[in-house]
Amino acid sequence: MKKQIGLWIDHQKAILVILENDKQEVKRIQSKLDRHVHFENEANARTVERPEYYTRETRMDRRFHNHLQKYYQQVISAVTGAEKLLVFGNGEAKYEFEKQLKKNHRRVPRLHVESADKMTERQLAAKVRKYFEQ
Repeated sequence: MKKQIGLWIDHQKAILVILENDKQEVKRIQSKLDRHVHFENEANARTVERPEYYTRETRMDRRFHNHLQKYYQQVISAVTGAEKLLVFGNGEAKYEFEKQLKKNHRRVPRLHVESADKMTERQLAAKVRKYFEQ
């Protein structure tokens, strides 16, 4: 049987339902960063070493974006080898992930992206099984 993966993703976590050889496995990957977090040493916006002016929000957005890139790379490495991939979630993370996958992966699996609300792990697994049975 082919390796088929269903991926529910948002900016905080990714839940993978892996179907292979009539077996089902569920994996979780945590992002470990919240959108509004205080970074240390953020008091001064302008320093001697860096005279250009960046607002605190701009620096936080850049750090958040860089962290998301690392998070998406972890998820991409977890889905490597899949023949088919179903990506769904309730925010824009699914589209950001799709973009990263196509940009950084040589062999992109057959991919389907759709919107979905939050679900329990059992509901996720049932949705993935139903999708790949069709």
